[in-house]
Amino acid sequence: QVQLVESGGGLVQAGGSLRLSCAASGTIFSFNRMGWYRQAPGKQRELVATIASGGFTNYADSVKGRFTISRGNAKNTLYLLMNSLKPEDTTVYYCHGCAGTYNYWGQGTQVTVSS
Repeated sequence: QVQLVESGGGLVQAGGSLRLSCAASGTIFSFNRMGWYRQAPGKQRELVATIASGGFTNYADSVKGRFTISRGNAKNTLYLLMNSLKPEDTTVYYCHGCAGTYNYWGQGTQVTVSS
């Protein structure tokens, strides 16, 4: 059973920084693509950033220039460095990984940005 576990969420003041981490366990393969998504109350889950195995990245317009997604040296690890955080970034962030037809989601980590 593949499991993704996020960490690093918490409370930060506007303009501050936070780094989210995601680690996968129970895998015998590398994800082709990993990413971060977020879901605010009453809204559908939306893309924050993704990164392919070759390093190609994609960012939501709302986070370009502020967030940086990266893969760790360890297998199937993922990071999201969030700079210049805004109150509107407040929501639950989810780690995602896919390989072939299989998709896996973490349980989410809460990020709260105070004014």
